[in-house]
Amino acid sequence: MGSIVLFLAVVGIIAGWWLARQRLTAKPWLEEGPLAEFPGAGAMAFPAQTVGLGIFLVVVGALFALVISAYSVRMLMLDWRPLPVPDLLWFNTGLLVASSVALQVAYASAKRLRPEDMKLGVLAAASFAVLFLVGQVLAWLQLQKAGYFLASNPANAFFYLLAALHGLHLSGGLVALGRVGRKIWLGNERRERVRMLVGLCAAYWHFLLFIWLVVMALLMGWADDFIELCGRLFT
Repeated sequence: MGSIVLFLAVVGIIAGWWLARQRLTAKPWLEEGPLAEFPGAGAMAFPAQTVGLGIFLVVVGALFALVISAYSVRMLMLDWRPLPVPDLLWFNTGLLVASSVALQVAYASAKRLRPEDMKLGVLAAASFAVLFLVGQVLAWLQLQKAGYFLASNPANAFFYLLAALHGLHLSGGLVALGRVGRKIWLGNERRERVRMLVGLCAAYWHFLLFIWLVVMALLMGWADDFIELCGRLFT
């Protein structure tokens, strides 16, 4: 229970900070003068997508929090045997970090009106993300070849569940990024809208990177003391 509360608190803080940066708390109806003179008025043009993503991130964060909480409870039972972490997962983590950085670069390039750099960043982000998913499948195959099957142990089942959930959400993000990339290459969208769409994709990528780093901390045992502390605080 404690890990759920803390995890959701972190997700809520991140989502609140990000939404605040979109100036969703602004009150233009209280301002006087032309709308174009309001600072950040352009950021209010498409609030629905921004709000929608913020709500979606909270829901996804709650889903992962529930699974992680169940993980933290189950790992205390006697039949729990930790799963060895394949070295390939570290390489995959580097790929996901590179994908997130590339998308942030693409967003910065969109803000600076550098379309070629933006295209390169989006393409690099998508490529690194696809390689990450391929690497995850290879890691699964390595574990199964070593005899760590889904039904062999609860630790195995939780690893496959967490990795599958994360991979599904990243695959959905790739579909959305592909649609954004198509708009960029066709050049039939306004620059402000393209910048917003790339920014939303970057925020989603950073969120998935955060989730994966939490999963890696669980798999490596780095979060064991933290989980125990949460249990003491919330019981």
